[in-house]
Amino acid sequence: MKSLGRAKTAIVTIAIVLVSVVFHYFGAAGLWDIGISDRLNQRESVTNKKIYIIGIDDKTLEQYGPVNTWSRDIPARLVEMLNVDATKKPAVIGFDVIYSEQADEKADKHFADACKLAGNVVVAQSFSFKEMPETDENGKVTYNPYHVDYVIEPYESLRDSAITGYANTTVDMDGYVRQAMAYIDYEGERAYSLSSRVYEMFQESQGKEAVFPATYGRSNRFYFTYSGKPGGYNVVSMADVLSGSIDVGIFQGAAVLVGAYAVGMQDSYTPAISHNSQMYGVEIHANIIEALLEGKTQTPFSPILYAVAAGILCGLFFLAARKAKILLTGILFVLAAVLNVVFARIMYQQGSIVPVILLPIVLALIFLARVIQGYLTEIMRRRRVVNVFKQYVAPQVVDKISKDRDFELVLGGENRHIAVLFVDIRGFTTMSESMQPEEVVEILNEYLSLTTKSIFDNGGTLDKFVGDATMAVFNAPFELDDYIFRAVCTAWDMRAGADELADKFEKRFGKSVAFGIGVNCGNAVVGNIGCEFRMDYTAIGDTVNTAARLESNAGRGQILISEEVYEAVKDRVSVTPIGEIPLKGKSKGVFVYQLDEVKK
Repeated sequence: MKSLGRAKTAIVTIAIVLVSVVFHYFGAAGLWDIGISDRLNQRESVTNKKIYIIGIDDKTLEQYGPVNTWSRDIPARLVEMLNVDATKKPAVIGFDVIYSEQADEKADKHFADACKLAGNVVVAQSFSFKEMPETDENGKVTYNPYHVDYVIEPYESLRDSAITGYANTTVDMDGYVRQAMAYIDYEGERAYSLSSRVYEMFQESQGKEAVFPATYGRSNRFYFTYSGKPGGYNVVSMADVLSGSIDVGIFQGAAVLVGAYAVGMQDSYTPAISHNSQMYGVEIHANIIEALLEGKTQTPFSPILYAVAAGILCGLFFLAARKAKILLTGILFVLAAVLNVVFARIMYQQGSIVPVILLPIVLALIFLARVIQGYLTEIMRRRRVVNVFKQYVAPQVVDKISKDRDFELVLGGENRHIAVLFVDIRGFTTMSESMQPEEVVEILNEYLSLTTKSIFDNGGTLDKFVGDATMAVFNAPFELDDYIFRAVCTAWDMRAGADELADKFEKRFGKSVAFGIGVNCGNAVVGNIGCEFRMDYTAIGDTVNTAARLESNAGRGQILISEEVYEAVKDRVSVTPIGEIPLKGKSKGVFVYQLDEVKK
């Protein structure tokens, strides 16, 4: 049955993880997690020195005015200057500027002719998306958020003279840029991004094949690792290039990107590598191109595989947590969380994005549940102990124990000095033979109530009832001040209460009830004694046996105390020495006193 219960628990755990994974991949938690992944994996490490940015910066705008007023002769002259020497020209020039409308026919033609002659120019286009319903081959209708509504393209002669690539920037729901669209299938053709086109032409110039990364989703996206923070790439002012103050030979064989590099052009975004600063769109393209060149792209790890693996791990952790102590469970949790982060880091470097904090959160919830379970179990254990000892100990003492955090019940047994009291109804067996059972039970209950109240009033522990006899111990299981005198006071209270019971039962049943009481003190073994499925908290040893023998030798209404008890309380009692009497089971007699008065 335990195995079945554990199996059910493991299944529930896996189900929880599955739900968590779904929520992670398709909910806000996924964005939170990927933000943690950014801080873990996004590191500045510009390695490709062959990527340059020619920025349309403030200096350029001051010299040539707003971009929308420029003659196309300006970008035409830039292309011509960069390609003036065929042996030193760039591998590719990518314009992150959309020249969509025709302006001056002569200038427009100049720019188109310059691009055609150079043969290494990529110009930007832009797609506008709109969510639209689409029907698949099975007739199922789904909504595609990346349906192309319209395209902003370069003017016709430029489009025919240069390679085009869309410059759309993919911004995640949290406002950060960490993904790119490799290509889009549009009107039966495949359109590639500006970054992909620049990457492809650069590889061709190096005699290498352009290998595009794995993608996912309808928009054919992939994640990429940034190599540079804002300002991390080689940036030169377009004004300086056009003025001839920059040696264009530095761009030999390089991928050159031309784009906005001024705040007023409103082409900046928040990159995943730097959450507190803005990066120009042209710099984002530079990072994407380097990611493609260096193979630093990623796609999400399979949610199903991750859910199964994480669910099994969480199930094993849960089962281990049920058996292990809190400290060991905590160590296992920390170890699993650290290994998960290391695993996520390794998988990221291998091209797969694995949740960083999802598994630690689920493990933390399991660990928290284990802690709460342990806490509740301890509360219930203490409550059970309290409820059990309410049957043995005075209620006010039980309250003190329940509030004492340092109190511990010693299982097994311990040797300690105690006082022991035995009390018995004299002639109870003979009396019960001549009475109705109901009457016997009534007398016994009244008697046991009296003895129990007397024990509890003096802070003693009710050990057990044995027929019509009662056994009590003092100074166990907890320390009790003046416990020997308390035992004597208990005996005296029982005797006083017995006189009232005697009068009561004499009137009701015509029967007289009297007690015989014995009190002794000394060392004894006290603790839980018995077996696993049945045990009693009791005291055993010669001290207990002597107390029982004193009680059996006491007459009606008589209280016998041992010499050890008398020596401990002699200043507060009046006694009559009985002398040494033999006790059954002892080779040597015990000196006994009759208790006559207690001076409370």
